[in-house]
Amino acid sequence: MKLSFVSKLFILLIFSFSSCKKTDKSNTSSNKITLHKLDGSPSYNDAALKSSQLDSTFYFFNTDVNFNFEIENYNLGLQTDSENAKILANSGKGQHIHFILNNQPYSAHYEGSFNKEIPEGSHHLVAFLSRSYHESVKNENSVFVKNLIVGETYKDSIAPNMNAPTLIYSRPKGTYSGKDTKQVLLDFFVLNTSLSEQGNKIKATINNEEFIISEWVPHIMKGLPLGEVTIKLELIDANGVVISGPYNNVTRTVTLTD
Repeated sequence: MKLSFVSKLFILLIFSFSSCKKTDKSNTSSNKITLHKLDGSPSYNDAALKSSQLDSTFYFFNTDVNFNFEIENYNLGLQTDSENAKILANSGKGQHIHFILNNQPYSAHYEGSFNKEIPEGSHHLVAFLSRSYHESVKNENSVFVKNLIVGETYKDSIAPNMNAPTLIYSRPKGTYSGKDTKQVLLDFFVLNTSLSEQGNKIKATINNEEFIISEWVPHIMKGLPLGEVTIKLELIDANGVVISGPYNNVTRTVTLTD
């Protein structure tokens, strides 16, 4: 039986539509979120962040607090000499300190001395050196961890356990646009523990996709969609159970735009 011209045209349209659908599916799969170790950063193994101002527990009566940090073998305000500064969101102000109170989003400081308004109460303070593209410097002297008590009425309050295994979230943070959305830094600090295949690990859930990190190194996230991106980090033990602690299960949201 011969097909009419209309029938042939109808079959051709169906075939074309089917081909388009297959192409769209292929493009979608290529945008899957992936996680990659970040290499190529200067190590700064001898860099140090110190303060003779702070004892193991630091008391302040006023909420307007002046901090004085001493930096050794590291220059605040300089651009980090690495190709990573070109592929990641990079601060034009250069290298800095990430100042984190109670595992809340950090504030960046480009000088060793600065004032901050600190709420009354007992706080878990973590400060560490950061490269210009916000990757933390990871050595035993690059981080400063103290119990901070503000306000006279809080002097006898229960202090947080500064010696427990602790996860501190660092990056990503805020809004990313343009080329900065292509490769986004995932970085964190771990205290009083190590990560390994057989031991404690970080479980990262990025827009519902799960990754297990068994080495304390920075990573790059690729294939992130535009819009809101949710990052959940958990410090887990060898059995996959979240380790007890107020900061060991943290979720943040960032925004990616054109």
